[in-house]
Amino acid sequence: MKLHKEGKKIIIVAFFIVAALAIALLFLGPKILWYRLPIILAASIFYFLIVRFFRIPNREFLIDDGLIFAPADGEVVVIEKVHEDEYIKETCLQISIFMSPMNVHINWFPFAGLVKYVKYHPGKFLVAWHPKASTLNERTSICIENSNNQLIMMRQVAGAVARRIICYAKPGMKVTQNQELGFIKFGSRVDIYLPENAQSLVQLKNKVVGGRTPIAKL
Repeated sequence: MKLHKEGKKIIIVAFFIVAALAIALLFLGPKILWYRLPIILAASIFYFLIVRFFRIPNREFLIDDGLIFAPADGEVVVIEKVHEDEYIKETCLQISIFMSPMNVHINWFPFAGLVKYVKYHPGKFLVAWHPKASTLNERTSICIENSNNQLIMMRQVAGAVARRIICYAKPGMKVTQNQELGFIKFGSRVDIYLPENAQSLVQLKNKVVGGRTPIAKL
């Protein structure tokens, strides 16, 4: 299992914390199997889940200039027309994908283009599926212009557990479809704001795979 660079420090720190707690409980408790075995199993499973969270998926990404691919793994929780008032300032089709702690948390650019705008917003940590999470939670907004001169906004939104958003996009950067956009640590969502006339190819509660599931067509 390949691990993402954003998880290296957390994995090392988590190892020492989990090991220290397990050793303390084993040392202080009775030296009997029924007490020791559950502690060892619980510590091992918990640490494995932390390591697994930072996994890099072994997958073949799809390329199609006419399609918008899912920017993340997860479940579709929003499909609606809204007014995007931060940068595009027009009515857009919003599609949002919720990532549970069990999903891969790498984010990818769903299409090729030129990064026009990037801004980090500090904020709250409401549960990521909350309707106001897109505007109240900690988030990073990225607007990209595609080859047809259409502006499309993406937002990496922190959730109740997530406390750090990593974004590699910079204004003026040319990006390719399914290039890595960033990483959100421990539970979150990604919003994408498409032109109003975009055709959604997914429905609410659909499970999507980043870089492989088409979510819209322009």
